[in-house]
Amino acid sequence: MKIMKSFVLPLIVSLAILVSAAYAAAGDAPRVDRTQMEKVEKSLDATLLRFTTDNSHTLIGLTRGVYLEGVGAVLTAEVILINAPINIMHPVPTKEEIAMMRKKKIERLPILKRVLKDALVSAAASLETIPPDEQVVIAVIVPRFTVEDAAGLPVQVTVQAPKRKLLELKGAALDSVIRVTEN
Repeated sequence: MKIMKSFVLPLIVSLAILVSAAYAAAGDAPRVDRTQMEKVEKSLDATLLRFTTDNSHTLIGLTRGVYLEGVGAVLTAEVILINAPINIMHPVPTKEEIAMMRKKKIERLPILKRVLKDALVSAAASLETIPPDEQVVIAVIVPRFTVEDAAGLPVQVTVQAPKRKLLELKGAALDSVIRVTEN
């Protein structure tokens, strides 16, 4: 029995070392851990929930972020720029309401872009472990209502820039490096 105990303990220690080595060989720890990404996601959620004063239901669902090694961080969200004036007693908006919805969306688009640029800088500062030459990207889906005139209105707004430039530049210089695309 004593011989077996003296054999089992080293075997268990050796097995533990092999398992640890296998996990270490499987890959390094992710550059951006979930805790760090969740902090940025929650910050963007809070920003998108309050970016307009008269519409507290702008964010649909929760922001999601991923880190892609060698590329950078990508955050996605879905935002409605205006609530449709419909309910159970008023299921279809009038032509005037549809025109008002379009006007409000057009007014709010530049506000959304400005908010996203600010959020991009904030995300770059919070994502400390991302290399400076990788990108920080925020893509926001802007859904459309079936009754609205969507001509000229994007369904997606994306802002992106290299992390280093987001942290180094200010003002107009910063605006010149942030790429804004609308699809």
